[in-house]
Amino acid sequence: MVSNITAKYRADIGIIGGTGIYNTDLFTCRRDIKIFTPYGDTSDLITIGDYSGKKVAFLPRHGKGHRIPPHKINHRANIWALRELGVTRIIAPSVVGSMKVEYKPGDLAVPDQFFDFTKRREYTFYDGGQICHVSVADPFCTELRVLTVDGCNKLSYRIHDKANYVCIEGPRFSTRAESRFFRDFIRADIIGMTLVPECPLAREAQICYASLSIVTDYDVWANNPVSAKEILETLEKSTEKTKKVIAELIPAIPVERVKCNCANALEGSLL
Repeated sequence: MVSNITAKYRADIGIIGGTGIYNTDLFTCRRDIKIFTPYGDTSDLITIGDYSGKKVAFLPRHGKGHRIPPHKINHRANIWALRELGVTRIIAPSVVGSMKVEYKPGDLAVPDQFFDFTKRREYTFYDGGQICHVSVADPFCTELRVLTVDGCNKLSYRIHDKANYVCIEGPRFSTRAESRFFRDFIRADIIGMTLVPECPLAREAQICYASLSIVTDYDVWANNPVSAKEILETLEKSTEKTKKVIAELIPAIPVERVKCNCANALEGSLL
């Protein structure tokens, strides 16, 4: 059953704002709405607005004011709500640490693979009654990744068009031993706390999903303990980059989804 809210308000593109991106002034005709979900509250109210002739839904991942820690984000509610609004594509900015010298603070990265080292999260919409084994062999939308990279290149930003993202539970940072393990044995390129289960849930919802990662620091493998202050200082300089990439990306997203298989992700997955 479609609620009165989701019948009235629709969006084509969803943006899940990461650390430092709690609102956006890109949109016109903005309206904040609350979506009730079977999984509880979303991270915050969802802002519906217009940009470049498209309807966009914006949701701050950590809530306005950054009040929700990474291990407490209700990803199922967030993704469910965006799907109910009609969203078929999600752009997901996030903050990450670097596991390699060449991934420098201030760089942008568009991950193509992830390693999951989270522990206590809700990973699926299919908890019983019907079983789903969705494929995440290639977890990100191929078309949306290319468009995101193109947007960064058009703005002449330093961009890494592939990256292995290791997702940890948080909210603490890694020990030196963990960081070196992720770097030397897992061969991760970047490290963060929010990609999983957000990305695989989007796949279960058959929504195209791409992550735009902002590198804010070198992880502790570099013998320099990470601090939240350092991250925020770099982030202040980089947030504007993310907003400009989003502004470049939204008009480039085509209406039809013909260059990816995300819309059919559940074919052969349900038992």
